Amino acid sequence: MGKAKDLSLGCGTAPIFPQGRDTMVLVLTWAASGVDAISYLGLGHVFTANMTGNAVLLGLAIGQGRGLAALRSMTALAGFVLGAALGAIMVEKGTQAKDWPATVTRAVWVEGIILAAFTVAWHTGSRNGSILYALISLSAVAMGIQSAAIRHLKVPGVATTYITGTLTSMVAEFTAWLYRSRISPLAAEPTSESAALDVPVAPRHHGARLQALVLLVYILAAVVSAFVQDRHPRLATLSPLIAVGLVVLNASLRHRRE
Repeated sequence: MGKAKDLSLGCGTAPIFPQGRDTMVLVLTWAASGVDAISYLGLGHVFTANMTGNAVLLGLAIGQGRGLAALRSMTALAGFVLGAALGAIMVEKGTQAKDWPATVTRAVWVEGIILAAFTVAWHTGSRNGSILYALISLSAVAMGIQSAAIRHLKVPGVATTYITGTLTSMVAEFTAWLYRSRISPLAAEPTSESAALDVPVAPRHHGARLQALVLLVYILAAVVSAFVQDRHPRLATLSPLIAVGLVVLNASLRHRRE
């Protein structure tokens, strides 16, 4: 009974998986997918959040001899690396004592400032020449910072700027659960008996559910961003900016309560 309670209440003091943290992770996933959709559709077919896809685009551009396309991808890659380095410096200054450290909030706050600059540059109306590369750089730096911040949270199997690893983790978790349910009913249901056997059911179920939600949010945000950019292109950048702003606001309120 005691251990079964611990799985859901974290020793009776706080949830093992605080829903506030999960919600903020999902909102940042929305922001990352929106930025990727914007950059691909509006900045010359380049990804500024998903570096796996961007690396492929870089290779294709080099192989086909498209110098400007390769330059755009290299700019995104360089910006992301810079952002990830800056984000790592910011978040590593603190400790991992809480599920959402203040250093992560500060990193996301800086990301929001950069996305605000990106939005202002986007609304200049010109996305050619130096403005284009400035937009690519700003969005890539912001996504690099976000990636470093999420990595510091150590959410199992979840990354907000790409979903290949998240999808792999989700499938692995569900497959492991199905396998355990066939060989042992105690491993499939969180009963008092399974808790007594120390079967970590709740964390695994939660992880798979969160990973599935990350995948769903990533796709949904891309759909919405494509719709908005097709019909109201000047409003396309507002969705990621608002999402990051909401996370900073919510996290700041959490820190005050703590």
